[in-house]
Amino acid sequence: MILKVRVIPRASKARIEPFAGGIKVYLNEPAIEGKANKKLLAVLAAHYGLKKRAVVIRKGFKSREKIVELEGIQALRD
Repeated sequence: MILKVRVIPRASKARIEPFAGGIKVYLNEPAIEGKANKKLLAVLAAHYGLKKRAVVIRKGFKSREKIVELEGIQALRD
């Protein structure tokens, strides 16, 4: 499954909210040296019950707007 993700780094706590056309993920890590991207993968894997390696950033590695693929999921779960 492909998701449109908007990342908000340096939030008070990690959480996921619905967003127009995708999800908004608040992360408590800074966007420095890939820390926010690593945390994003971990948060999405935990939320959807996947292993970290099943979550892949396909586009937007250095952007707040990302396209993320969740391997092994067919439909969106909340």
